[in-house]
Amino acid sequence: MKKICAFALAAVLFLSGCGAAKTDNTASDTGFYFDTVISVSLYEPKDASLIDKCFQIAKHYEDLFSATLPESDISHVNRAASAPVVVDPETALVLSFGKYYYESTANRFALTIGALSSLWDLSAVPTEDYVLPSEGAIENALDTVDDDMLLIEGDTVTLLDPEARLDLGGIAKGYVADRMKEYLVSKGVTSAIINLGGNVVTIGSKPDGTPFTVGIQAPFEDEGTPIAALKISDQSLVTSGVYERYREVDGKLYHHILDTKTGYPVENSLLSVTILSSNSTEADALSTAVFAMGLADGRAYIEALPDIEAIFVTSDKEVICTSGINESNLILY
Repeated sequence: MKKICAFALAAVLFLSGCGAAKTDNTASDTGFYFDTVISVSLYEPKDASLIDKCFQIAKHYEDLFSATLPESDISHVNRAASAPVVVDPETALVLSFGKYYYESTANRFALTIGALSSLWDLSAVPTEDYVLPSEGAIENALDTVDDDMLLIEGDTVTLLDPEARLDLGGIAKGYVADRMKEYLVSKGVTSAIINLGGNVVTIGSKPDGTPFTVGIQAPFEDEGTPIAALKISDQSLVTSGVYERYREVDGKLYHHILDTKTGYPVENSLLSVTILSSNSTEADALSTAVFAMGLADGRAYIEALPDIEAIFVTSDKEVICTSGINESNLILY
């Protein structure tokens, strides 16, 4: 099959045959957590009570990981002015995961990006009123992006830079999706789909034994318009792209994927990166980091990792896949 084609992939994924309504084939429902729509669809068994528990799990972690809820662990650390804060063990665990990806991706993924991401908040005001942050403000915020200043000792967390701010937006949904999957599997679920605003996790395959088909939304098209799809079983698919959240100012697009080296939105030849992995925490963090690496470095990075694949979409709408994506699992529309 062609690995390069004149298509673009989007950051918002949809699920073929999966909706919020209860049907003969699934028990499905949606909720709203982490500022995004979450959907859970159970194929086998179709027990709606398990979905309610999944939403309780999402709420639990939102209360821990949100940077906007004032009583969350992350908010407590951000307000501590370098004082140590005792957090939930899982908060410390997720922060440890984040520091690992910070180190393994040459700082392309950072938990301490909070001051910078707040400065570039693309959802705060309407497009016509959006004002770009000043160069001085960007430089000041960029100085705080340094996960080496995040100290984790057991369940005690210290941000050594009092101006630094944590933002778990690049990893939290992946971790929550993994925990929801873990819970459902423990309850005997053998076929299901979890979708946290585009962080998709599948449990097993469809009841007939065939893979799930997870579609990838076409950029800037109506929701549900596919451009490609992957056939996956018991895996996670996560996409980061320039069209998830953006503003256009004086004809230039400013998006939410920030360069930890410049403080500005990443500028390279890519429109999106989709990561396929058995672990959604990993896929979530890597989708951001690999996008920031760019095509050549990002592709080489993924090819060196076992059991992880990526789909890159370039600015001229070419689709370039790592070696494990082929005609057996990729559908082009």
